[in-house]
Amino acid sequence: MLAKITDLLFGCSHKHYSFPITTRAGQRRSGAAMATGTYIVCLDCGKEFAYDWKEMRVVSPDLKPAAALAETAEQNAA
Repeated sequence: MLAKITDLLFGCSHKHYSFPITTRAGQRRSGAAMATGTYIVCLDCGKEFAYDWKEMRVVSPDLKPAAALAETAEQNAA
């Protein structure tokens, strides 16, 4: 909780992102890449975010990988 408050007050706004990076099969994956297989990196602070390539948007950083996959699957089914 203290980390969230500190991040809110002094944290990065995450406005500058890298191009989406997709990991290959058998390649070691970061936590962000486990959700969708693709991630982006904030160029200011280095934090990684899961990225949905089909929707072309950042997946909510608050979701766990399984929840992020479920959310993406629900949107694709609709």
